[in-house]
Amino acid sequence: MKGLVIKNTGSWVTVRLEGGSGIVNCKMRGVLRLKGMRCTNPVAVGDIVQVEDKGGDAPVVGAIEPRKNYIIRRASNLSKEFQIIAANLDQAVLVATLTNPETSTTFIDRFLATAEAYQVPAVLCFNKVDLLDNEGMRHQLTELQTLYRNIGYTVILMSARTGDGAEALREQLSGKMSLLSGNSGVGKSSIINLMVPDAHVRVGDVSNTHHKGMHTTTFSEMLDLPGGGSIIDTPGVKAFGTIDFERAEVAHYFPEIFRISDNCRFNNCTHTHEPGCAVRDAVESGEIALSRYTSYLSILDEDPSNKYRKPF
Repeated sequence: MKGLVIKNTGSWVTVRLEGGSGIVNCKMRGVLRLKGMRCTNPVAVGDIVQVEDKGGDAPVVGAIEPRKNYIIRRASNLSKEFQIIAANLDQAVLVATLTNPETSTTFIDRFLATAEAYQVPAVLCFNKVDLLDNEGMRHQLTELQTLYRNIGYTVILMSARTGDGAEALREQLSGKMSLLSGNSGVGKSSIINLMVPDAHVRVGDVSNTHHKGMHTTTFSEMLDLPGGGSIIDTPGVKAFGTIDFERAEVAHYFPEIFRISDNCRFNNCTHTHEPGCAVRDAVESGEIALSRYTSYLSILDEDPSNKYRKPF
């Protein structure tokens, strides 16, 4: 039997079988775990899998169909190397906030670069815009909105609390399989409750001491949207570690840097120290944002021992 993985709790995966045959909870065949030794979750939400009926025993996921795409990040568990966040996506929506908590531009850029690397269209959604109660913060939001839209990303401004901007996000999600990701506390659960009214996802608080969100979602799950399409809800992440980025390819995942790099004197320019570097000139002139260039450098500086060949 073939089916779609709609939930992954770590120990079990829930599969919606093709042809309306029902929903089953499955274990994973041991060989899949062995193949995914560098991976914390060899089967991800969004995967199309083959399910084997074991009679009286629990069904088993025996094989994974080839993936259209997927998004991974470096695993927090140091005994593993990476975590597959979701697979077979139409788009990835990163929820970010400028306050309560603040999402860093480095986090945003690392997520967007990973989406570029794994061929997943990305959307940036700034939530909690109702909390921007001073001119400086509103100006910062306008600058970020302009920056990312000029690069080519869709940017949505909204408040899950007031409902402002919710319709724009609803239209963006309609008919698509979308990953919803972001730091803990940015309001993913509140957004899901707006988009899927009967989801009743638990909403968490933000620590007054550390100004960071506290986890409410503990596993990945796909939720169907009333108007068609689905959202994949994932646990909030504190940091987004990139992986499998060859040094010479990092610039490819920053569209504005890649475009301007055609004008560099050397074809193998790393945009760090070489003479005649058009990218560094563009940073100095303001054509490329300093925050984006800083994020690019942060990926270049990562420990090369964490790199490995793509596993799928």
